[in-house]
Amino acid sequence: MVETVGARTAAAALALLLLAACMSAAAQQAAGGVTAVRNSYESSFVNWDLRAVSAYCATWDADMPLAWRQRYGWAAFCGPVGPRGEASCGRCLVVTNAVTGAGVMVRVLDQCLFGGLGLDPFVFTQLDTDSHGVVTGQLTVNYQFVDCQD
Repeated sequence: MVETVGARTAAAALALLLLAACMSAAAQQAAGGVTAVRNSYESSFVNWDLRAVSAYCATWDADMPLAWRQRYGWAAFCGPVGPRGEASCGRCLVVTNAVTGAGVMVRVLDQCLFGGLGLDPFVFTQLDTDSHGVVTGQLTVNYQFVDCQD
């Protein structure tokens, strides 16, 4: 009986440790106070052609169906938290204006180097509900990686 209780306790402790690790990994998929700038993708003008805008993710995602490429606004990702390079391609983020709370879902189709997000002009405008971004050229946002539901 003692061994059984000990084994159960060890198994429960291991399960809690794994749960904590999973929760920590999930928590690491979000960041706040990040700078977002307007990128010049103009995706609708190039018929959502990733190669036309030299998007980093074109190697993997350029031949995805048009509906997939159109579903969400485009983003370049180089935020402080989350997957990088190919691992971020095609993933979705919910991006929220840290000041106004306006939010939108975007798809990562490019990378950047400044530690934030580059957003398609349409997306940037949707988030810039107080016109602060028009004045300064940037927004402070929060983001979280989410399921794209496609």
